[in-house]
Amino acid sequence: MKAAIITKYKQITPMVTEVPVPTIAPTDVLVKIVAASVNPIDLKTKDGDLRLLLQYTMPLIMGSDFAGVITAVGDQVPDFKVGDAVYGRAPKDRIGTFAEFIAIDHQAIALKPANLNFEEAAAIPLVGLTSYQALHDIMNIQPGQKVFIPGGSGGIGIIAIQLAKYFGAYVATTTSAKHFDLVQSLGADKIIDYHQQDFTDVLSHYDAVLDTRGGQSLEAAFQIIKPGGQIVSIAGLPNARFGKDYGLPIWKQWLLGLATRKLSRLEQQAQATYSFLFMQPSEQLVRLRQLIEQGVIKPVVDRIIPLTDINAALEYSHSGHATGKIIISIQPN
Repeated sequence: MKAAIITKYKQITPMVTEVPVPTIAPTDVLVKIVAASVNPIDLKTKDGDLRLLLQYTMPLIMGSDFAGVITAVGDQVPDFKVGDAVYGRAPKDRIGTFAEFIAIDHQAIALKPANLNFEEAAAIPLVGLTSYQALHDIMNIQPGQKVFIPGGSGGIGIIAIQLAKYFGAYVATTTSAKHFDLVQSLGADKIIDYHQQDFTDVLSHYDAVLDTRGGQSLEAAFQIIKPGGQIVSIAGLPNARFGKDYGLPIWKQWLLGLATRKLSRLEQQAQATYSFLFMQPSEQLVRLRQLIEQGVIKPVVDRIIPLTDINAALEYSHSGHATGKIIISIQPN
């Protein structure tokens, strides 16, 4: 099968080459991948930025989420059959969706939403699960609460705004003026043109922030959070508390604590809680499918790029100019 692989960290471009079709374990299914999506974690993985948390054996097939059709089923898989159209987010220790086939545990997939094509479905798993786990599992967003989600026209922002509105929140976001109509159609209540205004000059006393930027944007979020509020980041640094929950050795927890001293100070000063989210594959994909089929959330696809042009897709992702998701077309159904 064709697959996009790297043979070392910081490899400038992945190589599309022929590799063996994976074999399946008893609890796995084999999926013919029709489409996959590009996510920031793919670039971080390629560049070795996650080595403190994840160790991969090279060569490594890249890619984190997908949509496709089951072609084989393990002996201990109860709920799926050959021919099922599915979507999923590969476990972090078994990534590899930029390929024609993937062997994946059946608990990491769900039936594809009936009202989406494969390319649209491939846009959902990682950003959908990330948004749901942040807003529902960690923040426990309640009706009437105020939530700030920067980057409203990005992959996470588009889904998170829709979910936050579904949970009854008042949602503020940032984007450029050309995307105002899009984020307003998603339900955003307060839209800030980040070219013209700093969100700290406009927002205050927010219950929750879903940080998608990290760095100075994350630090600034502590200026608008109210006492008792929550900041969940997918782009900032993991702290020692995350390291402990994740089961990292003590010396790694210590390193994370050292690296996030400033965030800990800001957390204490704001009397808020800071959490780093490392999304986990989950059967919540079933819940997301229900919400999609009910019309509660919908994906936005920026462009579809063939696997043979994977480098163009990654470069476009790195530019930060995508509106919604970049999809890799792997093979026709």
